[in-house]
Amino acid sequence: MPVTVTRTTITTTSSSGLGSSTIVGSPRALTQPLGLLRLLQLLSTCVAFSLVASVGAWMGPMGNWSMFTWCFCFSVTLIILIVELGGLQSRFPLSWRNFPITYACYAALFCLSSSIIYPTTYVQFLSHGRTRDHAIAATAFSCIACVAYATEVAWTRARPGEITGYMATVPGLLKVLETFVACIIFAFISSPHLYQHAPALEWCVAVYAICFILAAVAILLNLGDCTNMLPIPFPSFLSGLALLSVILYATALVLWPLYQFDERYGGQPQRARDGGCAVRHPHSVCSWDRRLAVAILTAINLLAYVADLVYSARLVFVKV
Repeated sequence: MPVTVTRTTITTTSSSGLGSSTIVGSPRALTQPLGLLRLLQLLSTCVAFSLVASVGAWMGPMGNWSMFTWCFCFSVTLIILIVELGGLQSRFPLSWRNFPITYACYAALFCLSSSIIYPTTYVQFLSHGRTRDHAIAATAFSCIACVAYATEVAWTRARPGEITGYMATVPGLLKVLETFVACIIFAFISSPHLYQHAPALEWCVAVYAICFILAAVAILLNLGDCTNMLPIPFPSFLSGLALLSVILYATALVLWPLYQFDERYGGQPQRARDGGCAVRHPHSVCSWDRRLAVAILTAINLLAYVADLVYSARLVFVKV
């Protein structure tokens, strides 16, 4: 059965899997399953950045990213709890039907990335002692936060036959994944020397940027309840966006590995030939590993866009 999508903003919500409606505008909201889950998110992210801040174990770009992730997730989760406790959903500037699950999905991905990046590029280079112990504990709480946010997404996502906001559907959640993966790709290709030597690689970078912008626009239109501002029907926009992204990413999936790892096109097929990979450096990733990571992430995003295209055809859009 298809999922029905509406752009109506609501002030009370219920989720299949929570067992009961979420009580808003009352302290009792914190005693409901979703409220307790958000308290766990708040606590785990707070403990994570507090442990790291207390010993200053967050230097370098990877440490900075992890600290930003935990502080950002803590702050937004606190705002969500305040809005629900005060019953302020109708005054919130973004669509409350779409915002919490969009944020929860991003937060789960953010915490997942920090739970992987922080220990592999920072913690393992710390000497044994209080600082390392705090960093390991922070990683554990980051994992807890990731699971808590992922659980919220699983609880509040759309069910077949349910009337819901677009961001709670599979295509909406895939939009979040697509933009997040694109951001990771941008981080890996931050050094221009990885792609400026070949026009085909510059085309790949253009593909990543174009598809990211289109997906971000779709998300912002839903969060702002502005889908009726498009000159074409929103379902047609989504289908066209997904189809275009699949075609563009398919070209990038072919060209990026070809020009990065095939010697006939100036590529470097073996990691051992990259002098920067011979020695392990804390807080950094060598060029060959960056190229490989981008190739893998390109394949992941292509699969996400293909799934997006398939699931988008099953949605039924209504206005209420």
